[in-house]
Amino acid sequence: MISKFRNMLFDRRIDVQDRLFMLLAMIAILGMIAAFVVGLAEGENLEGSLTTLLSILIAAVLVYVGYRHKKIRLTANIVAFVIVFVLSPTVFFTSGGIYGGAPIWLVFDLLYIGMILRGRIRIILLICEAAMVSAFYYIEYHYPDTVIPHTTDEFYSDSLASLIIVALIMTVLMIFQVYVYTRENEISIAQKEEIDALNKAQNRFFSSMSHEIRTPINTIIGLNEMILREEVSDEVAEDAINIQAASKMLLSLINDILDMSKIQSGQMQLTNAPYHPVDMISDAVSMMQVKAKEKRLEFNAFISPELPSELIGDEVRLKQVLINVLNNAIKYTKQGYVMLSVQCEKTVGGVASVIYSVTDTGIGIKKESIPYLFTAFKRVDEEKNRYIEGTGLGLSIVKQLVDLMGGRVTVNSVYTKGSTFIIEVPQQVSDATPVGSIEMLKRQSIDRSVLYHQSFEAPEARILAVDDTPANLMVVTKLLRETQAEIDTAGSGAEALEKTLQRKYHVILMDHMMPEMDGIECMRGIRNQTGGLSKEAKFIVLTANAGSEEKALYEKEGFDGYLLKPVSGDSLENEVHRLLPPELVTVKSKEENTLRESASWVQSRHKKANVIITVPSVADIPGELWDGHNIRMIPLKIETENGTFRDGIDVDAGAILSYMEEKGRKAKIKGLETNELETFFAEQLQYANNIIHLTASGKVADNGFFASEEAARTFDNVTVFDTAHISTGLGIMALEADEMAADGRSPEEIIHRLESMRKEVHTRFIVESMDHLLISGQMNNRMVASITRAFMIHPMIEMKRGRMKVTGVYVGTREHTWKRYIARVLRNPDRIDKRRLYVTHVGLAKKDIDWIMSEVEKRISFDEVYVTQASPAISVNVGPGTFGLLYKENGSD
Repeated sequence: MISKFRNMLFDRRIDVQDRLFMLLAMIAILGMIAAFVVGLAEGENLEGSLTTLLSILIAAVLVYVGYRHKKIRLTANIVAFVIVFVLSPTVFFTSGGIYGGAPIWLVFDLLYIGMILRGRIRIILLICEAAMVSAFYYIEYHYPDTVIPHTTDEFYSDSLASLIIVALIMTVLMIFQVYVYTRENEISIAQKEEIDALNKAQNRFFSSMSHEIRTPINTIIGLNEMILREEVSDEVAEDAINIQAASKMLLSLINDILDMSKIQSGQMQLTNAPYHPVDMISDAVSMMQVKAKEKRLEFNAFISPELPSELIGDEVRLKQVLINVLNNAIKYTKQGYVMLSVQCEKTVGGVASVIYSVTDTGIGIKKESIPYLFTAFKRVDEEKNRYIEGTGLGLSIVKQLVDLMGGRVTVNSVYTKGSTFIIEVPQQVSDATPVGSIEMLKRQSIDRSVLYHQSFEAPEARILAVDDTPANLMVVTKLLRETQAEIDTAGSGAEALEKTLQRKYHVILMDHMMPEMDGIECMRGIRNQTGGLSKEAKFIVLTANAGSEEKALYEKEGFDGYLLKPVSGDSLENEVHRLLPPELVTVKSKEENTLRESASWVQSRHKKANVIITVPSVADIPGELWDGHNIRMIPLKIETENGTFRDGIDVDAGAILSYMEEKGRKAKIKGLETNELETFFAEQLQYANNIIHLTASGKVADNGFFASEEAARTFDNVTVFDTAHISTGLGIMALEADEMAADGRSPEEIIHRLESMRKEVHTRFIVESMDHLLISGQMNNRMVASITRAFMIHPMIEMKRGRMKVTGVYVGTREHTWKRYIARVLRNPDRIDKRRLYVTHVGLAKKDIDWIMSEVEKRISFDEVYVTQASPAISVNVGPGTFGLLYKENGSD
């Protein structure tokens, strides 16, 4: 039994608090036995001794049952209840009260509750115990006869024994707890060291695997490029292009595995350097074109003319991000298209915000799957996508690389309709010259002349290539053949040292990982070689070791250049050209249109806006203002006995009012469904990176706010904003938001401005009668509607904190009430922005409009006045004869 108890105490599988309880329970039982013995020896009263004995028995039974049935947590809670509500009061009132050992045991009770229990029950019992202790002291003070007293001798002996026992218990508990936490800390440190060792071993394995796979791929890509340089048939050339694309895709997968290992171990670092974004994009797209063609997908791309021609960043990682996202789009698209859009929205302090947007018409992503989209080794909708190849690493790496760059990735997707991935990355601008317009149609045939252009000739240059793999030496020799340089090869470091004793070389291409003598040792040997002829040679490390830390190592060791296998002919020529003495080089002219030809995949297409504003059709914006703005509208629906019609498209306000004038005819606004809004947002995101959707007040009937919010959850880039207004009040806010978007303001800036505009815009209408408000559900008091009609009462409806309220009533003829309404609305001319006034009406004749305008002119002269017929949806709600004067407060810009 003792052995089992000891094993249980040190069993790490058992919760620490459960082990503490068992230890505490055993010590407490022993302590109470000791107290019982001392009490008997000192002649303690019978009631106190029996209480102690009863406590021992109850504790022993509970601990045994809990341990036997593995209900230690429940037992601990039961013991706590017994202590608080049974033992504490019993011991206190039968063992001398404050003049005994009870106060010391009360401290022990609080310690037990605090250390052993958890959650709400601990807090509740601590409060109860504190309240009980306070009550004990109060009762003994005011009613001392309720306590069985101790003699002086009993008081001293009881309190001393209790003090020693509780102190010993607490000491043992502290020692055990310190031991447990120390042991756990040691185990954690050991596990961390083991994990670090495993991570290092894993990184070494992946690095080794990357090195070993890159070597044969280098041969495949290099020799394949030589085929493309030759005059071969189009069929052979097309096969070669496919081989090249497939090899690069294989290389991309290897990079993903290696990079995930580095990211997880926290070793991923970025290497920022100047690069040409169009070249980087062209390289990524050329790889993806082949895959898109295999699936018969349309592949389009757009590069903004404002994109700077040279940026500073990690070109390799950016290309990897782009390849992964494009590959993902093609992989999950069965038919339709994949489109890439590249934009540069604004430049602040020499930093450009470059936005890569990839849109597809693929299977889309379920709303519930989007949170797991960037989880490593996890593929969403596994059952449906089980036949699609992939590692589940691509998007996880994209997210983590973009985070490292200080950017962000957002996803907009409608299930079964398609997805848009938007990658926004800040990049330093090296050359702000815009790339200009690049608009060409895709070539109908293969033009191999753009794949390779000889950059220089150097017949007097001498180059030494050092590599332990003959195939790599063959590739380098063939790729540099057109330069006419003299190229020698060495299969080992020792052979290279022999050759440098006999001949002077201008550039030495050096492999790193070689047996016996590696590339770094060989380079040092050549530079320090007694009698060597190549001490001044430039060294280029040509290695399969990928990664920024490896590149930093080579720079530290003194290499003059760095090339990663597999190496392309262009990059090899460029690096050799850079390091050769200028007097040995004859530059061959390149065709000026090489860039344009290599970017033949670029399509002429609209530029995506950064932000567009969308509104429901109840935003009564004057027709002449629509043309000058980029606001997108989604129509509401109007239900009638003759069918359902789209607001402002299938039916206009005049038609719907004529229909409702017929006796008994009703029309009702039908709110938009969530799926309709999702489709609308998805369509608009083809033209913008962000959407701000303005809705009518969420506190009026059929507002569309909640359905819009639900639809927006499908997208990362859609923000729904409750304007707290209706009709042209909503339109005024939409117009200003659109002007801010056109001015390049961010979504956050626009939302901040809209929040302040809620109070600045004034939306007030005078209503002919309240019948239509009653029918549409905007009000529900039929008696009020009847009274206003009978007594020619015309209410003024105003938007107050998003609610439609009656803030005034006018009695009398139409002309009389209208005049009073206009006077009230325009009574503070100093506060009104006089640049624009909006007059929105329902079914008024021209003579009525002219009369209203003349009354307005008598009071305030506005720069511009826009008169607009309210939308059918608004007209249904307020009825004919309604009009409003709407404006902003002065000084609101």
